[in-house]
Amino acid sequence: MSLSGTTPEPEIELLSHGEPLARDRVDVAGLFAEHHLGLVRLALLMVGDQATAEDVVQEAFARTHAGWRRLRDPDRALTYIRSAVLNGARSVLRRRAVAFRRAVPYEPPVWSAEHAALLGEERREVLVALRDLPGRQREALVLRYYLDLSDLEIAETMGIGASTVRSTLARGLAALARKLGEES
Repeated sequence: MSLSGTTPEPEIELLSHGEPLARDRVDVAGLFAEHHLGLVRLALLMVGDQATAEDVVQEAFARTHAGWRRLRDPDRALTYIRSAVLNGARSVLRRRAVAFRRAVPYEPPVWSAEHAALLGEERREVLVALRDLPGRQREALVLRYYLDLSDLEIAETMGIGASTVRSTLARGLAALARKLGEES
């Protein structure tokens, strides 16, 4: 209660007539419904297990929803979420690296016989070779060939230049070919 005996009015943020509500500008629920599965698959390729991938994507969407007012360009919300998923995957991999140095070595999840049979031996070999690539090359290749993003979209998502994307993709493909024994 205030000194006058009435309860204070809550502070209200006023918008001008022409300014749309932030929730009208960013449809986080719509983005979630449309892109959740693809982003989980992206995270799965980065971190190697389904549960962690789902956690990374869920956290990215939760942070986006909580901070939608701070988005500078609502039209780029998907790019922001993709970047958040990549950053979350990087954080998971960093924590795993620290845990690896301190404790028993981390071993990637073992593919079950059923899963390996469904995927096929060739696809498994590609995933193993992809996992052995340096992080930036792996990220660029996954964004290009899994999400089918352009150089510019990859550059925005990873926070690097388009020319760096092209050179990273070229080096990643060459390294992948060497690992798979497909050099010409």
